[in-house]
Amino acid sequence: MASKTAAQLVQEARQRVQSLSVDQVAAELAQGSATIIDVREPAEQEAGVIAGAFSAPRGMLEFFADPASPYHRPEFDPGRRIIVHCASGGRSALAADTLQQMGYTNVAHLDGGFKAWVTAGKPVAKLAG
Repeated sequence: MASKTAAQLVQEARQRVQSLSVDQVAAELAQGSATIIDVREPAEQEAGVIAGAFSAPRGMLEFFADPASPYHRPEFDPGRRIIVHCASGGRSALAADTLQQMGYTNVAHLDGGFKAWVTAGKPVAKLAG
C-alpha cells in the first residue's frame, strides 16, 4: 500500500466536502442556520475566534461528534448544518470529511480558515475568560 502525505489527504478530503467562502459562511451565520465549529488548538484561539464558534480541537472531534461517546457535545447535532474551520483550511477539510463519514449529512468547511476570515475583515471575538 502506497503511503500518502498530509497534503494528499487534505486534497482528497477537499474533493469530498463542501468548501465555503468567507462571505458564504458569514451569510449562513447571520441567518442563524449553522453551527460553526473551531477545530484549532486552544493556544491558536487566543488570537481570536469567530463569534459564536464552538471549540472542538481536531484531536477530540470524533469523540465530541459521536452521540455514543461520553465526551459527546450537544453542539454536534447531525440534523443541523455544521461548518468547521481551522487556521487555513486543511484541518477543517479533514474534519468535515470525518464528520461525513460519521453520518453528518449537512457539513461544510471554511475555505482558507480563520486567516481568510481575518483577511476579509470579518469580526473577531476574544475568548471568554
